Amino acid sequence: MKSKLLMAGMALACAFAGPAAAQDSIKIGFITKFSAPFFATMEQGGQAAADEAGNVELTFAVGESATDIEGQIRHIESMMVQGVDGIAITPVDPTVASTLDKAVAAGIKVVLMDNSIPGWEGKTALATTDNYAAGVLAGQHLATLIRDGAKVGLLEGVPGVPALDERINGMLEGLGDRKIEIVGRGATGCQEETGLNLAQDMLTANPDLDAFYAACGAPAVGAGTAAKNAGVAQDDIVIIGFDFCCGEAEALESGDEDATVAQFPFNMAKYGVEALIKAIKGEEVASLIDSGAALVTKENMADFQ
Repeated sequence: MKSKLLMAGMALACAFAGPAAAQDSIKIGFITKFSAPFFATMEQGGQAAADEAGNVELTFAVGESATDIEGQIRHIESMMVQGVDGIAITPVDPTVASTLDKAVAAGIKVVLMDNSIPGWEGKTALATTDNYAAGVLAGQHLATLIRDGAKVGLLEGVPGVPALDERINGMLEGLGDRKIEIVGRGATGCQEETGLNLAQDMLTANPDLDAFYAACGAPAVGAGTAAKNAGVAQDDIVIIGFDFCCGEAEALESGDEDATVAQFPFNMAKYGVEALIKAIKGEEVASLIDSGAALVTKENMADFQ
């Protein structure tokens, strides 16, 4: 009899434990801009936070490109249909805010990663590099490598995306009193081929160009190829990138690139998902989470690999 009562009690406990466990489980949608090593590392960081929490399920979605606005909107809507409790997202463009508003209205917490959406008040937190400060690091280093009056080409990312614009503006601030002549600038979409083509055009128009600064890693690699194709000696041109990705390690090793700025995408996503989990549980979180940055050269790059 006691055995039957014990078994019945255990069955009753399990019956109540099932719904409670299910209720305690947290579902998070993790959306990145496009397929790239940087965002793959972010996925690892997000998963690490989920694994540490122990009761969190991540669903991943990836856009097609740095300008795939419609694709990202579809991913947000899909996460809503799947009933997620939170969304961690690297917004591809400010125009996705209206779709995120629908998610917030449905009770879904949203943490932005990598870049913000200016003026959007729906976010729970932003986990990111201080891109302006990181750009300052690049500018300060560039100032030590060029002369006053140097001709510089700017390979921008996607104009209008705050994180990428801040990398350009921060670099210009970091130059301090160093005077430069900007002989060309253009959007690359953070693509190597576009960076190569823009750099070639700038070198054709300015054979005595002194330096390139790229707001993303891939265009910096493209600029290095353009300089080689134009027969420019490595000692005659300075190339500085941003992200420490997409072939930049090889470019630094070969001398085609002089420096880049490393972000910490693993920490960015880990901190972002940790904040999202806390917010879903009703805990207070910081509205801005800085994941850090560092200047990388051939001499110290082993520390960041």
